[in-house]
Amino acid sequence: MKRLRYTVLIEKDEEGVYLASCPSLPGCHTQGDTYEEALENLKDAQVSWDELEQHL
Repeated sequence: MKRLRYTVLIEKDEEGVYLASCPSLPGCHTQGDTYEEALENLKDAQVSWDELEQHL
């Protein structure tokens, strides 16, 4: 499987939820209760984004 590198942004909102996004993949964003959970969720979202992009 080909590995790609993406810039990732993770912020903690005022409610303590971590918001994660990948600016180079429009619409690819998620959240988590911890930094680590948000990062793992974003990795899953990136895989889904890449799979969807291949079918378009």
